[in-house]
Amino acid sequence: MKILTCQSILQHRPTLISSISFGVLRKLGPRRWFSAHSEEPELKELMEYMDSLKNYEKVGVPKGAGTDSDDGFDLGRMRRLMERLGNPQAQFKAVHIAGTKGKGSTAAFLSNILRAEGYSVGCYSSPHIQTIRERISLGRFGEPVSAKTLNCLFLQIKKILDQAIEHENGRISHFEIFTAMAFTLFARENVDIAVIEAGLGGARDATNIISSSGLAASVVTTIGEEHLAALGGSLESIAMAKSGIIKHGCPLVLGGPFLPHIECILRDKALTMSSPVVSASDAGNQSTIKGISRMNGRPYQSCDLVIQTERDFKLFLELLDVKLCMLGSHQLQNAATATCAVLCLRNLGWRISDGSIRAGLEHTFLLGRSQILTSKETEALGLRGTTVLLDGAHTKESANALVKTIKLTFGKPPLALVVAMASDKDHVGFAREFLSGGELEAVLLTEADIAGGKSRTTSASLLRDCWIQASKELGIDIVHDGMTKSREVFNNLLVCSTSKLENGTILAAGSSLMASLMATNQILRERAGNQSGIIVVTGSLHIVSMVLAALSG
Repeated sequence: MKILTCQSILQHRPTLISSISFGVLRKLGPRRWFSAHSEEPELKELMEYMDSLKNYEKVGVPKGAGTDSDDGFDLGRMRRLMERLGNPQAQFKAVHIAGTKGKGSTAAFLSNILRAEGYSVGCYSSPHIQTIRERISLGRFGEPVSAKTLNCLFLQIKKILDQAIEHENGRISHFEIFTAMAFTLFARENVDIAVIEAGLGGARDATNIISSSGLAASVVTTIGEEHLAALGGSLESIAMAKSGIIKHGCPLVLGGPFLPHIECILRDKALTMSSPVVSASDAGNQSTIKGISRMNGRPYQSCDLVIQTERDFKLFLELLDVKLCMLGSHQLQNAATATCAVLCLRNLGWRISDGSIRAGLEHTFLLGRSQILTSKETEALGLRGTTVLLDGAHTKESANALVKTIKLTFGKPPLALVVAMASDKDHVGFAREFLSGGELEAVLLTEADIAGGKSRTTSASLLRDCWIQASKELGIDIVHDGMTKSREVFNNLLVCSTSKLENGTILAAGSSLMASLMATNQILRERAGNQSGIIVVTGSLHIVSMVLAALSG
């Protein structure tokens, strides 16, 4: 693969392009068309209040913050806050989910299975895509909490929150306050069960205030290197942090697969807590993807799901031809993990039928997880005739999973990426997975605000340098605009001359997402001919949010 890099490429309106130089992409800058999705006016006071708090999603997590150590978050602070609110977390049963990847999808699968059985379910997850209300869902239908309900709760408990913040010298965080609000809503709505996704790690996460008497089961999905510094600097320390959600006598469900010594850490912790263990990766579990089909214009994967465990709990389930809208082998693994959790609940006396498990799995869909836009949506973005896939992958593991999902779903089509990432990610490792995964027509590197701020945003030019580094590590020949022999070519290269680059991947940086999308579409049109090209928007759920905000605005 040959990579040709330049500082910028193409203009934002392909219909007007005739002799625009590569420099125009950078000059265009950000557009209001891709402004962040604004919250409902009814939530104005709440959002202003939340914005006044320390938000680690926006500024980054300190070193060691997620470890069970002197450097870790102060869980006592969260307990004191909950005491002021009457300890609502003691009023419902919960499934607590931790892990590097797959938490949100597993929580969604599990919540929908329980809802299909008729239970009233509270689900708490993060981050959100378009509105903070997405983080809390209530009842039997899985809709985000209403702005009215959220605002009423805030007004009712604001005085208590003010007192707690003052008592803690202003150290209570955005995540702690919203977690407290979610748990209060679950108690007030008298949910049958809550599915709770940990934010960071597990041991010192604000969600880890659930006692063993309130915990129905804990789940650890995967262990990877994300948030390495915040979680102790090694896979082993990350595993220890995640294992902090295991409670005495409560079942532990493992997703995986894990490295053997990492699984040993989790199992050893479970053993000390007298917690039975069920693994979705056990040899007796045979889950397979049989093929990709389409229904109502959207793809789904037909799967066989077979669970058969013998250790600790004896569980068995066979579901054939399950139609998963969540694509990829990693999503099948998440579905299997959620199913194991459900079977544990059933073993403990919860009423859950096989039919409800199937229905819950098949009706699960999340924004920004291998989400393929409809033809109407792509046309609204000005990308008619191109397939657009949105995926919030932001680690090398999730990049690898996305590459496999694209191949499984589409084969080997003309493919281009539009990428924006947070500053605390492994940019080179992420790039390496895509570059080694097959031919790319273009990679357009751009920028996205992270949690509404720029402090964790990676510049497009820095991302470009990381992709160049990754290509060098892979032994891929590079021609870029820093080379004397090619600088003149790039400076004078016009859009109408992109056919000269048909044997190489175009790598470009620009701050405008709109321009990057339009440029990518133009490249695919020129190179794909009669074939339909695919644009993958990835690197962060925040860039996905920007695209979806454009559609909803």
